[in-house]
Amino acid sequence: MTENPKKAPHKGEGHRKRLRDRFIHSGLDGFHDYEVIELLLTLGTPRKDCKEAAKAALNRFKTLQGVLDASPADLCRVPGIGPVNLLGIKLVPAVSRRYLQQRLEGKKALTNSRELFDYLNHTIRDKKRECFVAIFLDAKNRVIADETLFTGTISASAVYPREVVGAALAHAAAAVIFAHNHPSGDPAPSPDDMAITRRLAQACGVMGITVHEHLIIGTEGYFSFADHGHMARINAAVDSL
Repeated sequence: MTENPKKAPHKGEGHRKRLRDRFIHSGLDGFHDYEVIELLLTLGTPRKDCKEAAKAALNRFKTLQGVLDASPADLCRVPGIGPVNLLGIKLVPAVSRRYLQQRLEGKKALTNSRELFDYLNHTIRDKKRECFVAIFLDAKNRVIADETLFTGTISASAVYPREVVGAALAHAAAAVIFAHNHPSGDPAPSPDDMAITRRLAQACGVMGITVHEHLIIGTEGYFSFADHGHMARINAAVDSL
């Protein structure tokens, strides 16, 4: 009986192995964005070259961040991407968020501001709608949990202090940090942002909950109410009431 011939290697198999070897030895240093997407696509594509699909995805969504944030339905409109091989594109950011969240939980947020910003930046910076997040802290300023409380256009009339205080009490929080994104990219605070922060600090203060910070995150960086002295002045005003 004639033995079955071995299957011929698929197109791009050597290239795929080189990509993986480069990553194992050097991480993502030197990778083009389309190569990162290509590597993610290979996780769910056993025998198919993914380079053209990766380039098409980058062309459609403009940036690596845009590809990672795209919905499954939008990704499936890219030739070469389907319900199976989009797994890597959606799995890796989710794992990253879980990893950063677990690094943050239980740590003193006020002495790990870089880790706090990294987590928030990855989570909400490039959202197309404004997201208002609360990070709840215990009496030793260790992170208990975080929660997106409001989504949409954030204005003084759209953020409800009663719901914020209710969430803080549900987590038995002693303190809280607020953050939201500016889809425009500019993190400078608006008059509404200042008004929201004052209202929330006053509502939380009545319940003995301290507001330590309000971060505004944009593509151009972030604005810290605490770093600019606003939180100290707002909390002093709350204490004097």
